[in-house]
Amino acid sequence: MNRRHFLVVLLAVQTLIGCGDDAVSYSAPVGINLKAKSSDTVNATVTSQKGISTESGNPFKVFVDNAREELDGKSPGHVEISNLTLTLGAGSVGATSLSEVFSGRVEILFRMEESNNTHVAGHVENPSGSGPVPFVVTFDSKAMSANDYTLFLAGKFNVVLRGPAAPTFTSKGADVDLQATFAFTAFE
Repeated sequence: MNRRHFLVVLLAVQTLIGCGDDAVSYSAPVGINLKAKSSDTVNATVTSQKGISTESGNPFKVFVDNAREELDGKSPGHVEISNLTLTLGAGSVGATSLSEVFSGRVEILFRMEESNNTHVAGHVENPSGSGPVPFVVTFDSKAMSANDYTLFLAGKFNVVLRGPAAPTFTSKGADVDLQATFAFTAFE
């Protein structure tokens, strides 16, 4: 391939890289603080849930409102999660590592308030350290029913964190603070 053909191909590839179905988007991180206690563990499973709209400052509503503004007043056609992490809070008592809380697959999911349908945001296997620990993101807002997606944009869902308890977690009297951080992107 001569130099001129190479340059033509290179320019064509660069042009195509910028093309996509969703030209307009808005991204922002959204965090939610969750708590888990040894005494709340049921059937060897640690579970914590909290309404997304109850977080201080309601960062998910701020995200959706800013996305609508960025998308010329329209609601996002779909929302993706580009990154999801879990961090063990410094104020935790009885655990200094996520491996002292969980063992096995830990999931974060969204449970819709009216339908009770669940949508998995992501998972991680055997998290350790204090984090932030990255999750494998599996969330797909396009797979939600129209009703669930409307509830999602309205912030009418709970963030649910669940996973098998580490062997000693139930007996150590632990009270842990956990933060899930989502990097949401809204598309037209």
